Amino acid sequence: MPLTLLVIVLSVVAWLWLRNQPASQRKPAILKLALIAGIGIVVLLAVTGRLHFVFAALAFLYPLLRRVLPSLLSGAGNGGAEGKSGNQSRVSSDILEMSLDHDSGAMSGKILKGPMAGRELADLSESEFLELLRYCRAQDQDSARLLETYLDRRFGDSWRADDEASSDSGTSGESGNSGGPLTENEALDILGLEPGASREEIIRAHRRMMQKVHPDHGGSNYLAARINEAKECLLG
Repeated sequence: MPLTLLVIVLSVVAWLWLRNQPASQRKPAILKLALIAGIGIVVLLAVTGRLHFVFAALAFLYPLLRRVLPSLLSGAGNGGAEGKSGNQSRVSSDILEMSLDHDSGAMSGKILKGPMAGRELADLSESEFLELLRYCRAQDQDSARLLETYLDRRFGDSWRADDEASSDSGTSGESGNSGGPLTENEALDILGLEPGASREEIIRAHRRMMQKVHPDHGGSNYLAARINEAKECLLG
């Protein structure tokens, strides 16, 4: 009875831990849990004098493990490679570089140019955000729209109450498009794809991105326009 209770408690803890893992990390996490569970079973059988059952099971499963285990391990190892082409997208302007996580929808950013160059957006205070926004509006409208998108996703509409330009004249042309055509590399970065991506991969990445940033889902007109432009650029 105590052993059964311990197994139930450990199973619940493992399930909660697995549920909190990012989607891209769940396959490696399952393998880790399976490994830990296997070690625990071996130790338990060794303590109770039933270790011979393990050797019998391994002898029976060996042919299957030889075929299945390498593919599972390579799948776990390639999780980062798939994530590189599908879990992160980058959108750059003259002043800012933004990254969008496909799994969580969270945006992060870095300042490339200006008085705050080199700083992460996550480190800025509210007054610094407004100062940066004024600088972007004066220097580069694409950067201003990109920063407004970040602020909307992070703070909702609350930041606009402190933004004099927004209250006076609305947003800085959010529905507008980029100031210039995208290059192929920029389009690939926006959709989170590698060079040589197939038509199906481009369409799938575009659909996935639009589900995250479409204005109807609380996203941004500007970012949606950039994603559409990236798709058109790559599909010709």
